[in-house]
Amino acid sequence: MTADVDLELDCRGLRCPMPVIELARRIGDVALGGVLAVAVTDVAARTDVPAWCRMRGQTYLGEQPAEDGTPRLLVRRES
Repeated sequence: MTADVDLELDCRGLRCPMPVIELARRIGDVALGGVLAVAVTDVAARTDVPAWCRMRGQTYLGEQPAEDGTPRLLVRRES
């Protein structure tokens, strides 16, 4: 899956729950319908980000690797 990313957060090295906290703090910086990518090294984020999206009414678009191979979790802002 390929998505145009409007904002990318570098959360490499951050442990749970920091990637989700950064996502929640910065989602408003993306226009409605925009995509935010969260680059993560903490495996818990692969569960936490989709769960946060379900709770907050945002759309989890899946995972796309960064250029260095780090997982990027993609979120579309819906509200």
